[in-house]
Amino acid sequence: MAQTREFVVPPEAAGERLDVFLVRRMPDWSRSQIQRLIRQRLVTLGATPARKAGEEIATGARIRVHAERQELRATPEDLPLAIVYEDADLLVVNKAAGMVVHVGAGVKSGTLVNALLHHVATLSGVGGELRPGIVHRLDKMTSGLVIVAKNDAAHRRLSEQFKSREVHKIYVALVHGRVANDRGQISKPVGRDPLRRTRMKAGGIAARQALTRYQVVRRFAHFTLVEAEPETGRTHQIRVHLASAGHPVAGDVTYGAPVKLRLEGREVATLPRTFLHAAKLAFKHPRTGQPLRFGAPLPEELTEFLHQVESRDH
Repeated sequence: MAQTREFVVPPEAAGERLDVFLVRRMPDWSRSQIQRLIRQRLVTLGATPARKAGEEIATGARIRVHAERQELRATPEDLPLAIVYEDADLLVVNKAAGMVVHVGAGVKSGTLVNALLHHVATLSGVGGELRPGIVHRLDKMTSGLVIVAKNDAAHRRLSEQFKSREVHKIYVALVHGRVANDRGQISKPVGRDPLRRTRMKAGGIAARQALTRYQVVRRFAHFTLVEAEPETGRTHQIRVHLASAGHPVAGDVTYGAPVKLRLEGREVATLPRTFLHAAKLAFKHPRTGQPLRFGAPLPEELTEFLHQVESRDH
């Protein structure tokens, strides 16, 4: 069935590529599908068809997309779900690495949302049909704590806390190399990589300011274990910032981590996931205002890898 979707560009999206802007707002469409719509002159900027996918958009611009509706839905699935906390307004879930947070282009099942729909009778609708309850996300290969809203009021109040930076998230990361300072911060804008569109980059297209604080937990001969706290919530922010400082996260070959390592005297493949885990989470309950704090221990595969790194040092 044909549909028309309309968007008005907010100030924070000014300067973005047209296709990037639309991908973020139409999760049921892939970037290549949106680029095809633009080529077919089915996307208009103001009163005229958009000229190209890379066209920069301006604040207040009105964008219309005319297309056949994509039949994509999030349906309940009986999947493992590690619930750390649950009440009438929210859940805190310990997401496993390898699980995508929500359904989208190319991902129709096996997501956290699919699991939540099986477990929970109702979830907030603020995020739309494909993202019910999802207040914030973790990358597919990052494990750890995620907040899920059960109703719209809770979702909005939690989103306000994220916007005002009242939610505190601590990640544990094992990075390559020896980090020089015991603590510090990385302040670099993060935008889309102009050469590899699935990646982000310090700088990049439509870059937005980002800040990550870190402190060293333990040093090894060739690695450093750190805790990182993102003050902003840009896509891939911690991974990009640490890699830009010369310390890619172990297992994160997308951002420069080596594919092969020497551990315990032999060459082995690196981790099949990133050594990045959302370990601590603190925020206020959206209804009562009560401070809430949660923790999630390192998953077994990361603990085992850390033991291998320790053995290499001896």
